[in-house]
Amino acid sequence: MFDKLDVFRIAQASASHAALRLNAVSQNIANADTPGYRARDVAPFAETYRAEHGGDMRATRAGHLGASSSFEAAVQERQSPESMSPNGNSVSLEAEMVTAVDVQRQHDRALSVYKSSLDILRMSIGRK
Repeated sequence: MFDKLDVFRIAQASASHAALRLNAVSQNIANADTPGYRARDVAPFAETYRAEHGGDMRATRAGHLGASSSFEAAVQERQSPESMSPNGNSVSLEAEMVTAVDVQRQHDRALSVYKSSLDILRMSIGRK
């Protein structure tokens, strides 16, 4: 009953998105000197989640049409690279470090929302 609460599902999806995005950032940093490598990133969480779970109709049970409990986002090439090196590489280490900090904050926020929601749920059923 409590495993399908929206707040837990959104927090889990946000943490998964942050992990995928951090993986893309780490690949970008690892390939910073690779000739011809194009920087990659993941679409923002709000856009990805809205595209997958948004809309007017909601599937609230597994038997409903379009019901899906998973969240999927894809790593794609960054559309507008900030700078291009002479060897065709579009990775900027400074931009990747800033992105990594942003992703860490997103992950921490998702875990904080999950923990706070779990604490509220525990208090509501009389457990600490």
